[in-house]
Amino acid sequence: MKAPAVPAVTGRTHSWDLSTGVDGPGTRFVLFVSGCPLRCLYCANPDTWHMRDGRETSVDEVMAEIGRYRDFVTTAGGGVTITGGEPLLQPAFTGSLLRRCKEAGLHTALDTSGFLGERASDELLADTDLVLLDIKAFHAPTYRRLTGARLAPTLGFATRLDRLDVPVYIRYVLVPGLTDDPSAIDGLGAFLAGLGNVDRVDVLPFHKLGAHKYDALGIDFPLRGTPVPDPALTERVRGQFREHGLRAV
Repeated sequence: MKAPAVPAVTGRTHSWDLSTGVDGPGTRFVLFVSGCPLRCLYCANPDTWHMRDGRETSVDEVMAEIGRYRDFVTTAGGGVTITGGEPLLQPAFTGSLLRRCKEAGLHTALDTSGFLGERASDELLADTDLVLLDIKAFHAPTYRRLTGARLAPTLGFATRLDRLDVPVYIRYVLVPGLTDDPSAIDGLGAFLAGLGNVDRVDVLPFHKLGAHKYDALGIDFPLRGTPVPDPALTERVRGQFREHGLRAV
């Protein structure tokens, strides 16, 4: 009797792009998946919030697209980054894609808020060369106000990544009046300094480049009136992380 065919692993994807410098080392093939449990006030991609708005895509289709750019990204010291949305909302699809990339000899990066870190199996993380962990705030009430969710799962995921020795880049979006509190930044710096796997902290100045997407979707952009941080504030925050022995850029 012929064995039944194994169904293709599929997920809901939004788009893909090529990028340099902000999505992991080198030039990256960046896949944006659809669906996110958070509603961050500064989100630049509200068009990725709902899985229903994405396109059903198989892992084979994604790998075929990656294959077109493989030589380009590997020559430039890059690889593949899965972002979103939130990749861990679709752990089977994300895990299968990471496994296929590793089998193909590609460097892999997972861009996540960590809120759904419990959905990442040890096997999925073993296929992840780098986690881009977006810690959006360090005081729980601020995190709740900013995202609508709890901070604890993200911090728990950070300590698990340390235990598994998975390299991490921390991403910290700097929003004046929300995430610029010196005591909170010092608290986060001390927490990160206690981990042994944090390679660097990316302090990312808040921007409004996604405002037009809110307009197109007919929804309010909550931080439209919030100023972007000036260079002095950005450097102050980077300096605070450096005071804890962290590499901050």
